[in-house]
Amino acid sequence: MSVKLSALVSVGRIPIWVSLAARFSSIPCAAVGIETHSENDRGPPKASDFEANPKFLRNKLAPESLIRVLDSTSDVESAVKVFRWVSLQRAFRHTVGTYSTMILKLGLAGKIQEIDGFCRSMIADGCIGAEAEAALASLVDQFVKRGKLDEAMRVLANMNLGDHRPSVDIFNVVLGALVEEKRKLRDVMFVYKEMVKAGRVPTVETLNYLLEALLEADLVDSALDQYRRMDKKGCAPNSRTFEILVRNLLSKNRVDESCMVLRKMLELGTELDLGFYSCVIPLVLSENMLEIAMCLFKKMKASNFPPEPVIDNSVIHHLCNNFLVDEAKDILESMVDCGVAPSDDAFEDIVNAFCLLWQLDEAIEFLEDKQVSATSAYNRLLEGCCSAGKVLLAKELFEKMSHRNIVDCCTWNILMRWLCEHSRLREALGFLGKMSVSGFIPNSLTLSALVVGCCKLGKYDNAFEIFDHVCAKCWILDSLSYSKLVEGLCEERKTLEAAEVFNYMAESGVPLESCSFSKLIKVIYDTKGVDEALKVRILALKCGTMCTSDAYTIILHGLARKGSAKYFLAMYSLMLVEGCIIGVEAYCILIKTMILQNRMKDAASLFNLMVSEGSLPETDVLSELVSHFANFSQLNMISNGIDRVVSNHEILDSDTYGLLINGFWKEGNKSKAQRLLDLMLEKGWVPDAKTHGLVIGSKAGEEVDCRNLASDYSTIRDCVSDILSESLGDD
Repeated sequence: MSVKLSALVSVGRIPIWVSLAARFSSIPCAAVGIETHSENDRGPPKASDFEANPKFLRNKLAPESLIRVLDSTSDVESAVKVFRWVSLQRAFRHTVGTYSTMILKLGLAGKIQEIDGFCRSMIADGCIGAEAEAALASLVDQFVKRGKLDEAMRVLANMNLGDHRPSVDIFNVVLGALVEEKRKLRDVMFVYKEMVKAGRVPTVETLNYLLEALLEADLVDSALDQYRRMDKKGCAPNSRTFEILVRNLLSKNRVDESCMVLRKMLELGTELDLGFYSCVIPLVLSENMLEIAMCLFKKMKASNFPPEPVIDNSVIHHLCNNFLVDEAKDILESMVDCGVAPSDDAFEDIVNAFCLLWQLDEAIEFLEDKQVSATSAYNRLLEGCCSAGKVLLAKELFEKMSHRNIVDCCTWNILMRWLCEHSRLREALGFLGKMSVSGFIPNSLTLSALVVGCCKLGKYDNAFEIFDHVCAKCWILDSLSYSKLVEGLCEERKTLEAAEVFNYMAESGVPLESCSFSKLIKVIYDTKGVDEALKVRILALKCGTMCTSDAYTIILHGLARKGSAKYFLAMYSLMLVEGCIIGVEAYCILIKTMILQNRMKDAASLFNLMVSEGSLPETDVLSELVSHFANFSQLNMISNGIDRVVSNHEILDSDTYGLLINGFWKEGNKSKAQRLLDLMLEKGWVPDAKTHGLVIGSKAGEEVDCRNLASDYSTIRDCVSDILSESLGDD
């Protein structure tokens, strides 16, 4: 809405509302229009236009009264009309307070363009000086706090136009809000330019906001350039500067630059705050830059900050991942000495490292020495004992855990899983009974373990019954039990059951292992045909199951037999998209299909690609390919592939050689035909009469120096040049 006000007729005072926009190009907004009003406008506004009582203002026309009326007016249009009416009263003069109230009301209503007019009128109306500057600064602050950043930018720009010179702190407040809301770089740059116009020197806080905005806009090189030039602007990078740079550089995989920044930081000896360490150390650890992380960690400890358990636990985790168990133990002990309780994950990480190093005794000693009661750490040790095949030690540990009452459902599952995987289903079932008696309810992992146990013993019907219980509970099997069950049902040719398991798990978004999926595709194709196999493949795409070359080959076979050639390229595209290695059989099916469709370009591309990957087509496919291209005089399309086949492999028979020699000769590639004939003769094969006659007939009309030809091929006993010499002679 445009503010429409007439020029005031009061002596010596003509407020200008919105006619100055053309003179101030730095403010990106349109001017607010002006209309001339008649003298009748001096009457009170209609009651429908505003809520305040006109009589109240007429009887008590003062800035404070107007402010109260503006505050109580519910809609901004009515407030503008009230403000206009009061402006036309000769006895009234607006103050900083009335203008501020009106501007705030416009801004909160989202009337961005109208703000400009009121700000300029405020200045033109003589509301200047320290009071006006403080009021405008307060408006900026209020707009920022209420998330009205565009409005804050408008007020800030108008302060510059009125020579109020906002302080650097005001600019920083707006910049900080823009960066926090991840506004576009142009907004940040607009405020920064206004700051330069105001003659304010940027602080390190200002430059930090600028760096963050540049990095958010992916202008990494520009940000690094600004960072290097900070000293020229009289600023030294601080802890926040380095936090912004390292965090953003690592998130953009600019590891080398982040290392450079960190080295410079350490070289400068910058005083770092706890926020820097809390942010940067975990990020550096996630990139496995352990040496730098430990350097920062030691620097943090030397700064005598209060203990930071999150950082300590993160360092312990990554030290254990790198099997630096002693260093991890030292940090954990220092946490305990400072009265900070390490997390259960920290104990589990250390135990896990011991187990991976096959140091089970050390793990047990560590848990007992630290009097650990965390179930997760003991469960990890129990897994380690089972993985090492130390079942007696595992059972002994289980008894200790039971005695200390730190057993949970996972503890029972670990033991039962190991027993099932080692075909000891009877013992696992015994544990299942004890588990129920102890008050623990079996979960999906329990049933998954039993499925594995049944499959190991070939009891696939029992495994499928357990799967029915899983479905009834709306649970899912884990990856291993899922694959074992599908494979077992496929081996038993229980196609419907295997498909049911796959459908249920796929609808739950669980992918099937590629090898198991290939077996499923095979059995479905054998029993239900290629159409059902394709439906299963489509469902596999939805749940993220990767299809192997074997599975694709089965589908391609089915499509070829059915004559559904139009789907071949779609299948081939899927294989390429998934990065599937295309096998010889799949290539051969694709090539034969392209030949049948007379898609010579596609057939040639597939053949050349196949040979370049080191694969060779079957002899019958190669013969069919050569014959087809020779018939259409297009052997040049597969020339490169043929060269590789001839040079490195022994799969061409004499008939194929004959086709190639005849074909290349007819296409004008006589040098290649001669070379192939030479190779054919080297193998002791005699060309048929057609091939021999073609070569002789083509050369009879040419002037050939047979002695030179004989000399060139003198090292070959029965080469093609000898034949030509004998046949042509000198006239």
